[in-house]
Amino acid sequence: MPLSVALYWTLSDAGTLAVRANLAPSAVHGELQTWQRLLGGLLMEVPLGLLLVGVWQARKCFLLLGSGRVFTVESIGYLRSFAAWSVASAIARIFCDAAASVVVTLANLPGQRMLALGLGSDQFFLLFFAALVWLMAGVIGEGLALADENASFV
Repeated sequence: MPLSVALYWTLSDAGTLAVRANLAPSAVHGELQTWQRLLGGLLMEVPLGLLLVGVWQARKCFLLLGSGRVFTVESIGYLRSFAAWSVASAIARIFCDAAASVVVTLANLPGQRMLALGLGSDQFFLLFFAALVWLMAGVIGEGLALADENASFV
């Protein structure tokens, strides 16, 4: 995935990259310079990197679940960690998109440079999904508390 982001920012035309940064295709005047492509690509790698850290946490949780350790503090922690990294990714995406809009228009003449803020359905979906995972971790935590309570009666 990081390689595909790098290729996208290397090979796409300036208008496509402007749209990716919440701008009109005509917002970029001329071709993007190499440093603009590199910096824009690096900015887009940040939210992806945060999400990939979250996916790694989910992987650790699934390995625990696969080994039969469902109701553990560790599995709950990994689920919550996945949710937190997902939220961080969604928030970082908002700021990185805004920064990318500045980067792609920085070579424009003064007065024609832009800062665009945008919230997309993908950020809302990721936040919603992260909230659901956080709630699932809470339910598993309640199950763990009940299992511990039941074990103490026996």
